[in-house]
Amino acid sequence: MVGRFEMKRGAIVLCGGQSRRMGRDKATLPFGPEMMLQRMVRILVEVVEPAATVVVASQGQILPELPAAVIISRDEHPDRGPLEGLAAGLRSMPEFVEVAYFTSCDVPLLLPDFIREMFTRLGEADIAVPYDGQFHHPLAAVYRRRVLSAVESMLVADRLRTASLFDEVCTLHVPVESLRSVDPTLSSLLNCNHPDDYLSALKSAGFAAAK
Repeated sequence: MVGRFEMKRGAIVLCGGQSRRMGRDKATLPFGPEMMLQRMVRILVEVVEPAATVVVASQGQILPELPAAVIISRDEHPDRGPLEGLAAGLRSMPEFVEVAYFTSCDVPLLLPDFIREMFTRLGEADIAVPYDGQFHHPLAAVYRRRVLSAVESMLVADRLRTASLFDEVCTLHVPVESLRSVDPTLSSLLNCNHPDDYLSALKSAGFAAAK
């Protein structure tokens, strides 16, 4: 019996980027009573169990305290972008997980219902990715475990654009407007890349900026 969790679902959260635009490690940014990465993991484990959650960090990166069952993976090849992180996350995922929601650690307004909807949208496809007509949102998408071989082939060929993966495997392009039924403001797609983004997210969540 799997209880309230779908045992075949997992989550991968990237936190090893250099955060040049933010100017400091996003994973440890204060966000109300917790740090940004702690908030992201808390949101994710409302949908998948902690033991099916992989945090991909850089070598030597100091992380805040997380649930003991959460898996920590270290990026073996830094500065190669999200595709490298996706590969690391899929390799570290427990065997029972068939599909994973892929995100970064800087989406503090992510809604659990958005994650659930993306899992639902996947159907028989390999990937379900939000698409606004011009741009994809690969860090708000769902990936089947079986795409790992295609990802690894791309990395070997030094093809690092995550969007190129969508041409390699069966991909469902989900119109972002259709996701407003579960996320009216599409806050689940808002990354905190700059200090102003961070301050705006704090305000939206009802928190004051740390002094």
